[in-house]
Order: sequence, then C-alpha cells, then structure tokens
Amino acid sequence: MADLIISLLPIFLVFLFTSTTVEPAFHRRSRTRAYVEVSCQVTEYPDLCIRCLTAYVHSSNATVLSPHQLVQYALLASQHRAQYTRAYLLKLSKELTDNKGQEYQAVKDCLEQIDLSVDQLSMSIKEFRQLGREATLSRDDQFWHIRNVETWVGSALTDATTCLDEFPGQRMSKLKATVKAKVLNVAQVTENALALFHRFAARY
Repeated sequence: MADLIISLLPIFLVFLFTSTTVEPAFHRRSRTRAYVEVSCQVTEYPDLCIRCLTAYVHSSNATVLSPHQLVQYALLASQHRAQYTRAYLLKLSKELTDNKGQEYQAVKDCLEQIDLSVDQLSMSIKEFRQLGREATLSRDDQFWHIRNVETWVGSALTDATTCLDEFPGQRMSKLKATVKAKVLNVAQVTENALALFHRFAARY
C-alpha cells in the first residue's frame, strides 16, 4: 500500500500544480475576452475588433482588463496589420518592376501610403504610452498627448483610405482585389483602434 501511495505521489503533484496554474490562466483569458467583447461594441466593426484583439492578446499571452491596456493593444494590432501589408506590397512591387503598367503604379502609390500609416501608428503608440504616466502629467500635457495620438491615428486611417482609392469599383484583377482586401483590413482595424481611443480619451 505504501509503495502504491509513493508511486501515485508524482501524479498527484502534477495534477495539483496544473490545477493551480492552468485554471487561473484560463479564467484570465475568459475575463480578457469578455472585456474585449464588451469594449468592442463601440467600434464600427465589432466582430473584426473582437477577432483581431483576442488573437493579438492570445499570441502575446497578455491580459487586458483596463481601457489603457485595451487601446494600447488595439494600436499595436493596427500597426502590425499595417506592417504586414507593407511587407506584402513591397514584395509585390518588386515582382511588378519589369511590368510598369497600371498595376505596378497602383501598388507603388499604395505602398507609399501604407508606409506613412506604419510610421504614424508607431508615433501614436509611443505618444499613447506617455499617457500611462498620467499621475505625473499636468492636464495640459495630457491633452497634448491625446491630440497627438488622435492626429496620428487619424492620419494613418486617411492614408490607408487614400490607398483604397487606387482600386475603385468591384471589377478588378485578382491581384488588385487581394491588395484592396489587405488594405481595407488595415483601414478597418485602425478605425476600430481610433474609436477605442476616443472612448478612452473621453475620461479626460
């Protein structure tokens, strides 16, 4: 009997460790998802907002339970979507270099706009992080950072939308349709991030 207890002891310890570590992590993810789902209802594309943020938070193994965290992850998710699209457009423009037709020019112009979006989103994230030190900021400084974030995220959205203007109408080649879909995703994710930021900034 004693030998049986000794042999089962490691299994019991593993179960005990798992139940005290995995379960809290599961509950944290559940609370995070619930918080994201409720918060995303203020956005123009709530389903996209939920999918984008839960996927990003899950991949980062993070917990989001505050408005500041939520906006920061929304901006980071938008930046990463823009970076991914920029990399795709850069690769595509190199492939089309020998064929300098309409598609090449449209992709080249779009790449310039998305490149600007990436830079502006990067600046907005740095600026937004300053608001995390709000206890040490004067009210004027708070408003300064808020205006800067709003300006840069808004500009990033405008640039992505300008890129979409390069692909008007519904009938287009498969290549143009793919580019348009990727850029539209950047624009919608950025618009959602801006809506979440506006809700956060309203507290000031």
